[in-house]
Amino acid sequence: MAIILTFFVTHWILSVFVQSFFLHRYSAHAMFRMNPIWEKFFHVFTMVAQGPSYLNPYAYAVLHRMHHAYSDTEKDPHSPHHSKDVMTLMMKTKKIYDSFAYDLATPEPAMVRDAIPRWKSLDTLGQNWVFRIAFGALYAFFYMAFVPAGSEYLYALLPLHWLMGPIHGAIVNWGGHKYGYKNHNKTGDESRNSLPVDFLTMGELFQNNHHGHPTSPNFAYRWFEIDPTYQVMRALDSMGIIEITRDNWNEKGKVIRNKQKEVLA
Repeated sequence: MAIILTFFVTHWILSVFVQSFFLHRYSAHAMFRMNPIWEKFFHVFTMVAQGPSYLNPYAYAVLHRMHHAYSDTEKDPHSPHHSKDVMTLMMKTKKIYDSFAYDLATPEPAMVRDAIPRWKSLDTLGQNWVFRIAFGALYAFFYMAFVPAGSEYLYALLPLHWLMGPIHGAIVNWGGHKYGYKNHNKTGDESRNSLPVDFLTMGELFQNNHHGHPTSPNFAYRWFEIDPTYQVMRALDSMGIIEITRDNWNEKGKVIRNKQKEVLA
């Protein structure tokens, strides 16, 4: 049982990390830079970590930029305030996402004015249903090898593996705009901070902080808030793998320059 639970938790953390780190903060917001080799590495790593629920960085970025431009209005592709339940929200989001992932629609020019990582061959593979089913089967084989007799109920976790990316998106998009507290009351939307210590989604449930300072790489704002993805980013920055290029805001409303480390009014 311990092997299965460790595998599930590891997959959950890696999948939500790449969604936060590569898809959200890099592809959608360009909060840091990295050279082409590291970009391709993390592109592949995202596909491996998400497996059958792989999300195309281009489509994800376009969708997320629309979310910021039209947050919690009817044009928002994933606002919970225009869907009756989580499933309706997920299906609406999927329809819009697919239109960009499969090049069935052209996004507004403003949504693609900044470069977004595109690797057509890899994205085509990651979105191929043969790939998705085969990758999902690997999870099933792992469970067949390690689920102990009498613990067959653990197979109920398999659908969560298969749909991990959309599940993370649903948690953030629904919960982050309905439940929790606000640090910023002038965002013009219904964003909330759902968890003060957000290990569940690696910092993504600090939605109100993110909408209050959408270019800040650190989604934590108050002294008691912790953003795990940003801590990993700091480590990668110190190792020279990435270069954080955006400003971080503290709770006193001042900018902390990431590279110079000085505080500016």
